Amino acid sequence: MKTLNSNFFLMITMGALLSSAATSIRAQTTPTPVSTGVTIDATGGSGMEWALKQDEVKNDPAGQWAVSATASSAYNDAKGDARFSAWQATGAPNVDQEGDNGNAWASKTPDAGIEWIDLGFARPVAATGLRIRESAGAGAVFKVDLIDTQGNVHPLWTGKDPTKGLNYFILTFPKTDYKVSHVKLTLATNLVPGYNEVDAVQLLGSDN
Repeated sequence: MKTLNSNFFLMITMGALLSSAATSIRAQTTPTPVSTGVTIDATGGSGMEWALKQDEVKNDPAGQWAVSATASSAYNDAKGDARFSAWQATGAPNVDQEGDNGNAWASKTPDAGIEWIDLGFARPVAATGLRIRESAGAGAVFKVDLIDTQGNVHPLWTGKDPTKGLNYFILTFPKTDYKVSHVKLTLATNLVPGYNEVDAVQLLGSDN
């Protein structure tokens, strides 16, 4: 009887430990909540109206284009300002037609899974929006993080990217109470077949 009781006690103890461990694992893997009040949109088109919209975006006084970029990988291991390098996602848009173009960033291989690009901006601002110019294989962005001047990461959005074709993926949100200096985009390249290319990223915001 003593042996039976001991075994029974051991089983209960082990069960409690396993339950505690499972709870701990679940707590560690719970996604960090994203910011509230984020709205998403994708604008595209053709003809005169689209051309005017392009000019309006490029010259928006509240916006600035990225000046630096690093990425998880690049096609042909491109470095510096080589074709398809992360640097190609800096500056104003310079891809005018949907499709493969060395003036945009592309990851090393298509459909491989998770890839990311981190973009830096010259003037940290209290941010209110982002315009992500996707130029090929649009729709693969699934996570956007804002990074402040202290290097702290602020999850902004996760979800389904509605972008199609040569287009802007637009995120609008309440003004941040911190200054944003970097933006990190995470892509699931296996969601949209082929290479997923980013031409440019514009940060919207103000000095205060």
